[in-house]
Amino acid sequence: MFPLVLIISTLLCPSFVASTASPVVTPAAVAAKYSLSASTSLPFPTATLSSSDTQSYLSSSWPLQGGIDRGMYLAFVDDPFPTSSPSSSAGIPEPTGPVLQVTYPAGSYSNNTGGAQFYAAWGGSNGAPFNSMVLTYEVAFDSDFNWVMGGKLPGLRGGPDDDGCSGGSGANGSNCFTARLMWRTDGQGEVYSYFLPTSELCASPDFICNNDGYGTSIDRGSFSFVAGAWNRVTLYVGLNSLLNSSDGQVALYYNNTLALTETDLQYRNSSGINIGGLFFSTFFGGSTTAWATPQTVHTYFRDFQMWGSTAAASPVSSSPPASTSTGSKPSGASSVQVAWISLAGVLFVDVFFAGGLFW
Repeated sequence: MFPLVLIISTLLCPSFVASTASPVVTPAAVAAKYSLSASTSLPFPTATLSSSDTQSYLSSSWPLQGGIDRGMYLAFVDDPFPTSSPSSSAGIPEPTGPVLQVTYPAGSYSNNTGGAQFYAAWGGSNGAPFNSMVLTYEVAFDSDFNWVMGGKLPGLRGGPDDDGCSGGSGANGSNCFTARLMWRTDGQGEVYSYFLPTSELCASPDFICNNDGYGTSIDRGSFSFVAGAWNRVTLYVGLNSLLNSSDGQVALYYNNTLALTETDLQYRNSSGINIGGLFFSTFFGGSTTAWATPQTVHTYFRDFQMWGSTAAASPVSSSPPASTSTGSKPSGASSVQVAWISLAGVLFVDVFFAGGLFW
């Protein structure tokens, strides 16, 4: 008798191949998901501008509240990466024309030595305060960008204190809140927020809380930025509905794919806290030289849009809006995940005899 040979294998059926790629969601679809009907976009010039002319343009064309910190590091320049937009894959019209460049001089760190900062407050059509808002924009980093330990990127802010909730000046529920983005080592991304975290929330691995007045890191590493290409970010913030409740929300889409959602947040305990608009804040740091960039580098920004609502925030969901497209997982590298499914999920034993195959 011929020897029995047992071969353990999983039956792979091509007809059962299923794509698990994440759905592509446009910023407008995110706004519609949260019933945000008011919208605005920030204009860009049609030609490049010097630093001084850039500051004049921003002051006259954007709804700035206060001045521009470190405006000498801002300039409208030609797009350095004209063929790398994530917008085309989502069916979004690709931005054209000059982009806003930010310079970080070698050795700079913290919000006083490099980068730039200003507040573009958006009052809406009737001047009523916003309780929820979506901000979207695209950001690019020099091809040789050194991430070092991390740095800040624009987000949203609100409250009567236009200078607080940054640089270690903490939130107390009645002064302000901020929700910015950060890049970290190797380009890891997160939402970095000044709000009122609870001890239960700080015990969660999704949050890294500080007890020294600084902000809270939310879902660090849930997505990653890439250098030398455009990255689209879409940030949603919904304030807590009751002044002392913890039903506030945050969600972040990276390259039109859901990267993170968190609920049970308290942004305010006062009716004086609402969402004001764009907090353009970017620099390396951190407040020590360990965060400093070793060489002069740049970031680039374009296509700032906001949607808002004066109504109480809609419940957040981990399910993204419906989409007819699919795209990559929330990281800089493009990828497609394919699941090979075995027939009925059963592991088969293929039994070979001389002259025949038996299952």
